[in-house]
Amino acid sequence: MQFRSTKSNSPLVTYKEAVLNCQPEDGGLYVPAEAADYRKIFLDMNDKTSFNELVSAVAPSFFKSCLNPVSASRVVKRAFNFQPELVQLDENFSLLNLYNGPTGFYIDFGIAFMSSMLEEILDENEQIMIISSARADTGISMAHAFKGKKGVLLVLVFPSGQIYGLDPSYFVENGGNIIPIQIKGTYDDCQRLIIKTIMDREFSQRYRVTSANSMNVGRLFPQIFYFLYAFTQIKNTICGDFVFSVPSGNFGSFIAGLYAWKFGMPVNGFIAAMNSNNSMGDYISGKPFIPSAHVNTNSSSLDVSMPVNYERLASFYEEAPAVMRNMVFPASIDDSLTLKTIDEVYKQYNVFIDPSTAVAFAAAKKVIKQQKWKDHAHSIILATCHPSKNAYIVEEATRKAIKIPGSFNTLRKKCNPIAVISPQLHAFQGAIASCF
Repeated sequence: MQFRSTKSNSPLVTYKEAVLNCQPEDGGLYVPAEAADYRKIFLDMNDKTSFNELVSAVAPSFFKSCLNPVSASRVVKRAFNFQPELVQLDENFSLLNLYNGPTGFYIDFGIAFMSSMLEEILDENEQIMIISSARADTGISMAHAFKGKKGVLLVLVFPSGQIYGLDPSYFVENGGNIIPIQIKGTYDDCQRLIIKTIMDREFSQRYRVTSANSMNVGRLFPQIFYFLYAFTQIKNTICGDFVFSVPSGNFGSFIAGLYAWKFGMPVNGFIAAMNSNNSMGDYISGKPFIPSAHVNTNSSSLDVSMPVNYERLASFYEEAPAVMRNMVFPASIDDSLTLKTIDEVYKQYNVFIDPSTAVAFAAAKKVIKQQKWKDHAHSIILATCHPSKNAYIVEEATRKAIKIPGSFNTLRKKCNPIAVISPQLHAFQGAIASCF
């Protein structure tokens, strides 16, 4: 598979080139240059197929310039000692639990695979710098996956607020390979700063800068695997239509789901479940995209007003606007309905869900009532974060105590950044340079 920019007819690049130089010079994002049909690989799989078996079979076709069946199995074995869990709640709803990784957050899947792939494709003496925007959970996942990796320096850029879950022994100042920097601003400010850094070609070429956010296909594409896995697990169980409801902030998982469909996965639709930021609601409904003001909510991992994957979603609509209008359904859920949904799901199913998952659950109920499916569609809700990581919100909603796994205790320890700076390019680059 080769990749092209969303913005121009620039030369096609390989997977390795797209991963190590994650943003084209024209400022677009890399997308697949072909719409290959891979259904013959996974249609024969079923609920007896493990996640690792599925990924080992599909990955060599996705990344044939880098992987063969033997090396794919090696990458998968290094990456995954955990897998998604599909739990069917009733005839209308299932949860796709994506919090079974080491840090209890869905990006463990994409980051673990990307980290393992870099070990496979980097030459012996290659050195790269990964610069990524991070909040508490995403920062923990990235630090866990990349700590101590040969040839990789990880710069994590946090917005204002607490930083926790990072082990200082892995910081550059202590001989490690991680640099945590906090800026005086929002998560959107972090993303803008990273894009500016990558587009500063002198700086990015000097340090060989790339990213581990979903702007990078190396992080985005592994998220396709859990959509395919969910399909193989449920295809022989349900009859009729089924849809995915995806918690959507940066729209990484959402775009991954669309690629799974484009590559041959049968599905009837995708629900873009957003909180009050509702960043892409108007655009999906056919109106011009206008970034809105950032809103703080109780589903904070979805608090994005300028999604990094806007370019990719726009590319889908440019290719087939009529199809997309009938495949994608937006829904915005406010804080009060988020809390109400957490409580309702617990009472009905005796299951705790985190706020982002509650947004997706409420969005599924809302959209299905509005659309032709009524009560006949089955919704697969992506559960993206372990509920105990938002224990105080879940307990407020359910009035029940939630058990926090012992393995999460170290992830809750506060730590300090190496610098707190304004969201300015010169300040950011200076903070990085001061570490050498």
